[in-house]
Amino acid sequence: MTQLLLDLLPTQAPSFENFIAGANDELLTRLRLLAQPGCFDAVYLWGPPGSGKSHLLAATAALALRKRPALLLADRPAASAFAAPTGGLLIVDDVDMLDADAQIALFRTFNAARIVGLGLLLAGQQAPAKLELREDLRTRIGQTLIYEVRTLNDEQKADALRRHALERGLRVDEGLVRYLLSHGRRDLPSLMAVLDHLDRATLERQRPATLPLLKEALQLQLVPAHDEPDTL
Repeated sequence: MTQLLLDLLPTQAPSFENFIAGANDELLTRLRLLAQPGCFDAVYLWGPPGSGKSHLLAATAALALRKRPALLLADRPAASAFAAPTGGLLIVDDVDMLDADAQIALFRTFNAARIVGLGLLLAGQQAPAKLELREDLRTRIGQTLIYEVRTLNDEQKADALRRHALERGLRVDEGLVRYLLSHGRRDLPSLMAVLDHLDRATLERQRPATLPLLKEALQLQLVPAHDEPDTL
C-alpha cells in the first residue's frame, strides 16, 4: 500500500510555469521567443550545477516542440547525434563535457545554422571565456547571446520551497523552511529533494512534518549521489 501511494505522487515536467524566475525574467522572455518558429538566434546559458539550466533547456524544448522541430541533446551526446533539424531548434546541455568528436560536430552545426535555418540553445557551467573547448568552438559560443542563470536568494528559495510543499500536499511551518535553508545544501534542487524525502516519511509513518523527520531527511542527503539534478 505504501509503495502504491508513493508511486502516485505527481512529478512535474520542467516548464517555464514551474521555474522560479528570480532575476531571470529577461532570460525567460528570450527562451520563449527562441521556441517560436522563425527564430534562429544562438543562445548560451551558464551557471553552476543546481542553477536551473537543464530545467530551462527542457522547458524550451517542450514549448518549441509544439510549434517547430526541436532536438535536445544531453548526457555527453556522440558526434552522430548532432542532426540539425531544418527550420528547427537544436538544444545542447553541458557543452563543456563534449568529447573531441562532438565538439567538431557542434562547430560544424554552427557553420550550417544560417544555411538550414537553425536556432541554437547551449548550456555549460562556465562563461564562454573559461570553457575548456577547442578554440574555434569556444569563440563561436562567445559570439552568441550569453546569459548567466542567476541563482535565487534565500527569500526566493523559501517561497519556492513553500510552493513545492503545497503542490505535494505537504504542510510545513515556517520554522521547518528556515531550518532547511540553514542546514541544507545551497542549491534549490537539493533542498526540494529533502522536502520530497520528508513528504515520503510523513506518508509512510502517518505523521505530520516535524523537525526530527526533517533532520532524518537531511541525513539521507549526506549519501553521495552520482548525478544530482540540475533543475528547479
